[in-house]
Amino acid sequence: MLSRRQFLAAASALAAQSASPNIILALADDQGWGDTSYNGHRILSTPTLDEMARVGIRFDRFYSGAPVCSPTRGSALTGRHPYRYGIFSANADSGADSPSKYALPSREQTIAEILKPRGYTSGHFGKWHLGDFAGERKSAPTDNGFDEFFSTTRKVATVDPEGYWTAAGRIHGIQEGDDSRVLMDRAIDFIERAAARKQPFLAVIWFHAPHEPVLATQRHRAPYSQYPMKTQHFYGAIAALDEQMGRLRETLRHLKIERNTMLWYASDNGPEGDAQVSNSPGNSGPFRGRKRSLFEGGIRVPALLEWPARLPAPRVIKAAASTSDYMPTICAALGIAPPKQLDGINLLPILDGKRAERNSPLGFETIGDSRGSQKLAWIEDRWKLLSNLNDTPDSLFDLLNDPSEKIDLIAKHSEIAHRLRGKLADWRASCTQSRSGL
Repeated sequence: MLSRRQFLAAASALAAQSASPNIILALADDQGWGDTSYNGHRILSTPTLDEMARVGIRFDRFYSGAPVCSPTRGSALTGRHPYRYGIFSANADSGADSPSKYALPSREQTIAEILKPRGYTSGHFGKWHLGDFAGERKSAPTDNGFDEFFSTTRKVATVDPEGYWTAAGRIHGIQEGDDSRVLMDRAIDFIERAAARKQPFLAVIWFHAPHEPVLATQRHRAPYSQYPMKTQHFYGAIAALDEQMGRLRETLRHLKIERNTMLWYASDNGPEGDAQVSNSPGNSGPFRGRKRSLFEGGIRVPALLEWPARLPAPRVIKAAASTSDYMPTICAALGIAPPKQLDGINLLPILDGKRAERNSPLGFETIGDSRGSQKLAWIEDRWKLLSNLNDTPDSLFDLLNDPSEKIDLIAKHSEIAHRLRGKLADWRASCTQSRSGL
């Protein structure tokens, strides 16, 4: 028989699970899989992310939707691969006011739009990169279901940033100080207001750090002062981001809403640069490739989840997961029928320990310089095919036994490669059909 204390604890947990969970989607920009101390970085300290990995859900095989930022961001909001709606690469990146190449089409259904009829309030904070806030390619957060935003159209400096907008228009002048703190100020204000109303919320917090032009304050650089200045700024920017994630978690605890808040964290792609050197300090861990590449180092990223009401025990997830899985997982948690033709899956059976493998493929496509990889990839639980779907050679890797992609097995397992190539071609044709609005 349960004691009174045990009964009340069980009742509290059940009530929290039945209530609509708050949802936070936090995303770093160009943080590699190895750019956390919990993943073994020997210099960089990320105590908040380390604690999240220790007490929550740690994904060891989590994929960004693409090897560059804008496509991944679209996948996180829609659950669909960005080639289904025509966001092929990073938006214009020559400055905060340069026109966008792409805009998230109005026909795409976002998480914010799904949640609005369920009583949620939603806000976006940080880097948007899915369209402009005015002009021909306008597709602002408020055009896509969000109630408010404090955001930039694309990259800004990570200290004293300039280029933020709200729904009322552009904020002129710089925002003084560390950018991760600047945007978190607004995100926390939004969360506190929602909590005061006892209204469930969706907060999308997309950091600019550690994307170029990466800068850090002297306080955040100080622990790394023995390293080259570029490295100091890079490590310092991640340290500042980690500090703000700690501030966010403390706010949730202070408001007594941490138990029934789904707090997701990931990066939008692997680290910048062709190699880990002083001018490209990002770390892809043991994986081959970096940003823009479809090798694992370009798309396998650090990822975490905390949701104590539903997932009270820490776990390490070995199954493949993706930013495209946010939408179907959130829908499943709320008992909502997900939109049709999603590329992501509901992760709850994996998170609950009822299934060990994904059992659903992941497709990728990119354009431009892919830093030595082919431009398409098809990943099943064990196998990964890289292909251009033309006469150039394909590559096949066994990710369970060779996650660093050192041994190409295309000659040894040609029949598996042939089967995966057919699946990849069918998926690509499906994406092309989706872009036509079919």
